[in-house]
Amino acid sequence: MKQFTQPILFLALFLLACSVESNAQDPRFSQYYASPWNLNPALNGVFNGKWRATVNYRDQWGSILSPVPFRTYAAAFEHRLQVGYGDDYASFGLGAMHDEAGTARFSQNKVQLGGAFLKQLSGGRRQADHYLSAGAQLGFGQNSIDWGKLWFSRQFDSGTETPNTSLPSNEPNANAQSKGYLDFNAGLLWYAVFENEGFFYLGGAMHHLNKPKISLIEDDNETLYTRVTGHAGGQFPINDQVSLLPGVLVMSQGPAFETDLGLNLRYSNNDYNELALRAGAWARIGNQLEKGLQADAITIVGMLELNRWMLGLSYDITISPLATANNSRGAFEVSLTYFHPGEKRSRVVCPNF
Repeated sequence: MKQFTQPILFLALFLLACSVESNAQDPRFSQYYASPWNLNPALNGVFNGKWRATVNYRDQWGSILSPVPFRTYAAAFEHRLQVGYGDDYASFGLGAMHDEAGTARFSQNKVQLGGAFLKQLSGGRRQADHYLSAGAQLGFGQNSIDWGKLWFSRQFDSGTETPNTSLPSNEPNANAQSKGYLDFNAGLLWYAVFENEGFFYLGGAMHHLNKPKISLIEDDNETLYTRVTGHAGGQFPINDQVSLLPGVLVMSQGPAFETDLGLNLRYSNNDYNELALRAGAWARIGNQLEKGLQADAITIVGMLELNRWMLGLSYDITISPLATANNSRGAFEVSLTYFHPGEKRSRVVCPNF
C-alpha cells in the first residue's frame, strides 16, 4: 500500500485548495463518472479500446413538475490513436447536450469538439503505469425559451377569467433567445494503473473559460459563470472478484457549490467475456446560497457490465426540505456506454470508470 501514500496526500491538498472557493449551475449527472465528456475534457480517450460511445439521460422532479420535469440528454463519441511506438495516445471526439426545464421549456443546447493527449510518465513490467492527460473542448451553444408556453397579465381575459394567448403580450423581449456562443473548456487528469487492476486518479477542469454571453434579452449582458471541477477516486481490489470504487466530485460555479461523494462495490467473474455488477450509494451536498451547506440527496446506483457494454441506472432520493413537496422522489438517470476493442489485445493501461 506504500505506493498509494503520495497520491492520497496530493488528493487531500488538491481538494482543500478547491474547497476554498467552490460552486454548480450547468446541467449535471449523478452518475458523473459515466459521463466523462461532460466531467473533464482530459477524460477524452481514457479507456481501453479503439473508440467509446456514451449516452446519458436524466429526468428530475417528475413527481411535482409532471408533465414538464427537468430533462437532460447527452451523447459523446471518442476515438483513440496510439502515438509512435510507445504507450502514448491522442484522442478526438464529439459531444452534445440538450437540457430543458419548466413549463416554458428553458433549453440549453451545446455541441463540442474535443481532443486530448495521454502521456505515459512511467511504467513497465511489474510497475504501475502513470499517465498524465491534457484535454480541451471548443464548442457552440445556444439557450432559448418557448415563449408560446407562457402568458402574461395583459393576456388575461377578465370576461372569461382565463388567459387568452391570442391577445398581444406587449412584452419587449418576447421571442428573444440567446445568440449562438462559443464555449471553451480545458482539463488535466493524472492516473495510475497497478498490476492487480487497481487504479487511482485525480483530475481538475475549468468549463466556460471564455465566459460566453447567454442573455435571453436584448441587453446581452448576462454571462455564463466559469465552472471549476475537481474529482478523484479509484478502484481498490479486495480479492480477485470484488473491488471498491470510491469517488469524490467538487464543483464550483458562480454562487453555487456542490460536492458528490460515495462508493460503488464491483463484483466481476474475471472471465474473457467479463460480466460485472456494481452497486453503490452516493451523497450530494450543496449550498443554499445564504443558508450554507446542506445535504441534498442520496443516490442509489446499480450498474451492469457485459463484455463491451456498461449500463447504469440510478435514483436520487431527496433528503433536503424539498422532500416535503416531492415525497423524497428526486431524479431518475440512465447511462449506456459501449467500448469498441482495439485491433490487438493489450494489457490494461486505463481506469475502468
